[in-house]
Order: sequence, then structure tokens, then C-alpha cells
Amino acid sequence: MVNLPAPAPRTVIEAFLPAQGEAPLDLVYDTANAAGLDDQPVRLTIRRMHAAGEITQTGRGRRGTIGLTDAGRERLDRDRLGLRLAIAQDHGRAPWDGTWRLLAVSVPEADRALRDALRRTLVEAGAAAVATSLYVSPHDLTGMLGPAARGSLVRATATSLDVRGLTDPRAVAASLWPAAPIIDGYAALDRAVIETDPAPADGVMALLVRQIRLADALERAMRHDPLVPLELRDVPWPPSPIRRAWYDRWNTLAGRLPEEILYRGWL
Repeated sequence: MVNLPAPAPRTVIEAFLPAQGEAPLDLVYDTANAAGLDDQPVRLTIRRMHAAGEITQTGRGRRGTIGLTDAGRERLDRDRLGLRLAIAQDHGRAPWDGTWRLLAVSVPEADRALRDALRRTLVEAGAAAVATSLYVSPHDLTGMLGPAARGSLVRATATSLDVRGLTDPRAVAASLWPAAPIIDGYAALDRAVIETDPAPADGVMALLVRQIRLADALERAMRHDPLVPLELRDVPWPPSPIRRAWYDRWNTLAGRLPEEILYRGWL
């Protein structure tokens, strides 16, 4: 079987949550167990998600079901904007428009917790700091930021940018988002794609576990990828063929299942 780490409990749970409807907890737990997770971390993650208002739960234990709340659905939709952008970039459907987006954090010093949380949110969304509380991105990040975050920002656009003497867009991108650590982060995803080749005798559970491992590996690889437009990167850009291979492998596995089970209504 695949020589990959056990997936994060949240990855397993979120994979079963459809855009609409509910997911049976017996299947969530059984798949998590088959992927190398015990019940306890899955149960704790479900409790945390429920306490955070992200999911609803009907029934108890393996006989129960879970579904997304409106808030949980909105958060997952924001999270998956990155995947949609990556797929669009890799297939030539998201060319850069040549515009830089500048975002300044406008939060009073007294509300330091909100200010620090907003800074982390911007970095997680792929923006880079160019000065104190000033961030830049080649993308419009509005969809990836919640309403509270959007209300605490001052935004502007620019077609030229000078960052510490660098004005060439590719040089600016290389300085703000160095390529090497991002490329290195895709090494494990490359291995995951190779090692999740389905065997002819794979049953439904084995196929689901392989999909879960693929999803977890992609999430880990993309966690620190700002998805800089390919026009600002060296060609070829190594993560792109790896992600395309991931997508092909995912579709191969999904095609052998009797119905869409994971990420139903999302992909």
C-alpha cells in the first residue's frame, strides 16, 4: 500500500461533506480507519467543527450524519478557490492581467489580535508583505477573505511596482515568493500521484483511501503556494505538471467508483 503519512482528520471529514446534503458518519469513520486514523482524532475534529459552527450533526456515533452550515459552506468555498485557480492556471485559463493588488491593514493598535489575525489571513491567501501592514498580490483576493477581513483593509491596484529597487514583474515575484521552497513542497505530491496508481482489484474502500491520500497530499503541497501567475515564473514551472498529473489520477480513481462520493458538488 501507499507509503504516505496518515491524512489529517479534517481532510477526511471535509472530503465527505457535500455542497448540499449530509454525509454518513459510518463511512467517514471507516474510511479514516482504513487510511490509518483512529476514531478519537476524527471524533475530536468533528466536535471542534461543530463547536465552531461549521457543521451540523444528526444522531450519535457511527449512526449519525453531518452536514455543512451556511458558514461552513462559505469557508470551504473560500478554501477551494485556490484549487480552482490552480487548475485554471495549469490549463491556460487564468492569464495574469498585469495588475498588482495592494492591501493595507487598517486596524487600530488597540485591536492587535484582529490586526495580527488579518495579517496571517493575507499571507495564507498568498499575499506578500512589502512594508509594515502593506501586502501585495498579483491576484484579486477578495473571494478568499471573509467579510470581516474585507472591512478592515484599504485596497488599491497598480500596473507597475517597485519593490526595493526591483521593477521587472518576474524579478518582483521571485523576490517576494521564492520558487525553491514552493517547488520542494510538491515533491511529496509527486510521490503520492505515483504511489496511488489503482490496482485492478481495488474495491470501493481502497479507491476512497487512495483519493483521500491524494487530497491530503495536494492540500499539504498547496498550503504554502501563493499560486503566482505562470507569466511571472520560469517555464516550465514544475508544480504545474505535477498538479495536472494529480488531476488525471484523481479522475481515474473517481471513474472507477460507482458514484461521486468525495467532494460531491465541489469538483
